[in-house]
Amino acid sequence: MAQEISIEAQRFKKVREELGKTQSEFAELLDAGSTTADIERGKKKITGKIVTELLRQFHINPLWLYGNSYNKHLETTSSTAPKIISMDTSDRENMIMVPIKASAGYATNVLDTDWYQDLPAFSIPLPQYKEGSFRAFQVRGDSMLPVLQPAEWVMGKAVESVRQANDNRIHVVVTADTVVVKKLRKSEISDLVNLISLNRDYPVIEQSISEIKELWEVNSKLSFDLDVHEGEEA
Repeated sequence: MAQEISIEAQRFKKVREELGKTQSEFAELLDAGSTTADIERGKKKITGKIVTELLRQFHINPLWLYGNSYNKHLETTSSTAPKIISMDTSDRENMIMVPIKASAGYATNVLDTDWYQDLPAFSIPLPQYKEGSFRAFQVRGDSMLPVLQPAEWVMGKAVESVRQANDNRIHVVVTADTVVVKKLRKSEISDLVNLISLNRDYPVIEQSISEIKELWEVNSKLSFDLDVHEGEEA
């Protein structure tokens, strides 16, 4: 019985053929060894480094490569899609976890495949996490009280551009030097968005769209605060 070729291997081959490159020429461009034959046959996985090179050199959308987007190309200056994704041994995408202590490094290493290898990753076998690319971030501070407690985890679905973002929804916003969890509200000024804390002690942040590197719409959270509140029955 012939081996079923994964969608990413099929699309990888399609990109090479459209560029008019031989397997050896394409491998050299991507620093992927002597040939891409094993990748195209499904015998070798596409590494994070190769995904990054496809994006950097040819603007290939990582989400399209793995069948999670209809948009094949991304303009890196306006794209907020993830630049690196993690796959398990069955070629299913993992959900990378970004703890508080790693959040500063995350913002400055969005293109560093080696750095991502030190982050934990897992998958959730529920339908809510099957369509799209997801990432988990740990909440820092109390700016999103009462909805999000400090040190809770939020799971976010990748958003390919600010234009596609759903207004007034909680997002994880990654810029060049920070990772924040805020409610995103589009501004009348086309090149800005407002980042709003649910805790009214914090001011609204006016964020330049051009500085946003990644955007994740929060769809769920992981909490360990299971104490019964005072006055309630167990």
